[in-house]
Amino acid sequence: MTLEIFLRYLHFISIFIVFSSLVAEHLLLKKTLTRKEIGRVARIDAVYGIAALTILGAGLTLWFGGVGKPAEFYTHNWIFQTKITLFILVGLLSIYPTVFFIKQQKGRPEEAVEIPKPVFLCLRLELLLLIIIPLLAALMAKGVGYPGS
Repeated sequence: MTLEIFLRYLHFISIFIVFSSLVAEHLLLKKTLTRKEIGRVARIDAVYGIAALTILGAGLTLWFGGVGKPAEFYTHNWIFQTKITLFILVGLLSIYPTVFFIKQQKGRPEEAVEIPKPVFLCLRLELLLLIIIPLLAALMAKGVGYPGS
């Protein structure tokens, strides 16, 4: 039981970190940033990535690790499948901005770089999808979407 509580807490806190990291990235973005500013955004993006991996690890352990509810509770729930699909989409959307930030932080720190519109679009779509995921989690926790309910 202690392991389950720890994993759920880690999962929950990591969700907050992912969301707050994305909000911070979005707030720091402007049409043009210096490479130094891009480096700052890239570090926040790294925190985002670590937290996303923590969500994934804790979530998979809760799903398949024999901790808490049986795996079938999650596997056969269409709400859970939708939640996982949205999480994967968020991960895929994060690739373009991450690669852009990593590539563009190299060079003279004071040099200005124009931020492409798709970076803004990807971040905004990630935030939108992340707002939906907790609703799905709350529904799932109440048994909505499970074939036996």
